[in-house]
Amino acid sequence: MKIRKLISADADEYFSLRLEALQDSPTAFATTYEEEKNQSAEKYKLSFNNSTQATTIGAFKDSQLVGVVTLVKEQHMKLSHRVNLVAMYVKPEERGRGLGKELILTAIEYAKNLGGIEQIYLSVLATNVFAKKLYVSCGFEIFGNDKRALKFNNTYYDEELMVLFL
Repeated sequence: MKIRKLISADADEYFSLRLEALQDSPTAFATTYEEEKNQSAEKYKLSFNNSTQATTIGAFKDSQLVGVVTLVKEQHMKLSHRVNLVAMYVKPEERGRGLGKELILTAIEYAKNLGGIEQIYLSVLATNVFAKKLYVSCGFEIFGNDKRALKFNNTYYDEELMVLFL
């Protein structure tokens, strides 16, 4: 398994994996498949080249992208000590092998090397026991609940807010 920062050449494969993630786990993401399917990989090519705002890290198995996580740096001066961990996804057939943990730990190390980052935030579906267990095993702690954070197909979903202090 190889884990590295994604570059513009990875955009098509990332976009394909993102669409898969949105279909496989529709309640885990704020974006829906319907919103994303008519987009293109071009927006990811641009964002992968602009490392000042967001960084996406990918896990490759036999040169195929099988897992991803993105760090988004806060842009306001008073929040510049923070990053947000978003868009975490591992293909179902690769889960349970420690790949998610490797991605998170790599993202944490990347955040530490950005300079000035003191905290990493994330939100997770309150019912996603496996993801919460993963995040806690990497040092994150729950600090709040966002009731009815997401609404999908007329059903509300709560999220738990987590933070890791570096």
